[in-house]
Amino acid sequence: MFKAINDIQEEIIEEFSFLGDDRESAIFYIMELGDKLPPLDDRYKTEEFIVKGCQSKVWLTTDFKDGKVIFKADSNTEITKGLISMLIRIWSGRSPEAILNTNLYFIDKIGMKSMVGSQRSNGFAAMIKQMKLYALAYQTKESLN
Repeated sequence: MFKAINDIQEEIIEEFSFLGDDRESAIFYIMELGDKLPPLDDRYKTEEFIVKGCQSKVWLTTDFKDGKVIFKADSNTEITKGLISMLIRIWSGRSPEAILNTNLYFIDKIGMKSMVGSQRSNGFAAMIKQMKLYALAYQTKESLN
């Protein structure tokens, strides 16, 4: 059974709270999170699957099974891979409605913007937007059936 989205956000907030205000430790922790992301098949590492708006390369693909969106991703940088891993942890296996209605409050609570800088924050926003676009597409497709 999946944990509730907000329960996972609270877990992430708690994990980062142990790091205090140590920016370097937070960055290393983000990179560790990326290491836990399952490998993405090389067939998805093409231009078609790149998230637009990220300075680093982020490949994102989805499956839709039993009304749930399954996200898979990879990146060419460790920090970015860690960032997308947090979103996958929260959203993979959720309904399109749950994804679209999520308030990602953990981002502000852990001080993400000060940790990763403005360019990575913009890339992170692009990842969120792309994941929500996939959810919207699946929601629209379901409503037409």
